[in-house]
Amino acid sequence: MIDVRELKLEKDRRVIITSDIHANLPLFQELLEKVNYTKEDYLFINGDLCEKGPDSLSTVAFARKLSVESDRVFITKGNCDVVHDYVFNHVEGIKNYMEQRKHSILNEMLDLHGKSLDEFATLQELGEFYRSHFGEVLAWLDQLPIAYETDDFIIIHAGIEDIPVWKETSRKYALYAQAFYEKGHQADKTVIAGHWPVVNYRANAVSSNCPLIDLEKRVIAIDGGNQIKEDGQLNAILIEGEDISYTYVDGLNEKTIIRDHVDERGRVGTVTYPNYELRLLKEEEFFTLCENTNLGIEQWIKNEFIHEGRCKNDLSTTFLSVEKGETVSIVDDRHDGYALVKSSSGEVGWIPKDCLL
Repeated sequence: MIDVRELKLEKDRRVIITSDIHANLPLFQELLEKVNYTKEDYLFINGDLCEKGPDSLSTVAFARKLSVESDRVFITKGNCDVVHDYVFNHVEGIKNYMEQRKHSILNEMLDLHGKSLDEFATLQELGEFYRSHFGEVLAWLDQLPIAYETDDFIIIHAGIEDIPVWKETSRKYALYAQAFYEKGHQADKTVIAGHWPVVNYRANAVSSNCPLIDLEKRVIAIDGGNQIKEDGQLNAILIEGEDISYTYVDGLNEKTIIRDHVDERGRVGTVTYPNYELRLLKEEEFFTLCENTNLGIEQWIKNEFIHEGRCKNDLSTTFLSVEKGETVSIVDDRHDGYALVKSSSGEVGWIPKDCLL
């Protein structure tokens, strides 16, 4: 069985849950400041302290410090927190990963000692280097549990299997499962999971990286796509008694809307991994109506993002209405005619460029 630790939480204390910090320490610190975190709160970090962002080691050190300073801080491991396993298990593919992904805790460790990957003839030698110089850090990551269970919630990085005894979920599923919300589960508690960006569930809905809270289905998905999506954000779930809410930070620059705009066509959606194949239906000046062939739905794609029958990457196909004086965050204003923005409620979509100051 996976390592599950049971907790009894005091009902009168606030619970803060985040995940997928991905080595973005300043954004994590900004989130803690935004929610006014204190040692009186329960704080759960649901996996993926490491990878993708620029500073895995400092993020891990900060999380360790938080857990030392308060016995109400609980951290689970995510798939990105055990990337060193591939070295110690002698999986040759980790070399390609390290060469392609410079923002990795494995490369940070080498850089700190002026080393490069090609100085190690074998993965065994590389592993010996890591154990010798960073054994304490790796041991701390390894001792993190897979899940926490409270009276009301199961907090686990990727999800639990749809089986009668959820604690028999495999370690691989718990850390790596894709699209957990779409699979469901049989546990009698709400599962709070990260790992799979919530916007991936919104191909045919308003594009947003905000948490997906479905108490009927007993799933709360919280991965805001931080460090992965251009419009990504770091989410926090806030639980106070029976009330569940959320907030986020994203580091985007803001601008003011200078005129009203109403999108009367009601266009919504998102192109997300792995559904990039398109069939072009109707081209207009700035957007083309396409059929997303994997999903069988129609989406309006910004022309600059269409290449050889594919959408180049993840992209909102939502169009927003805005009001004069409103503040929006700028996701992408580099293209003709329209800018991609995020509203104060977290909706991501296109507006005419001349709406912006």
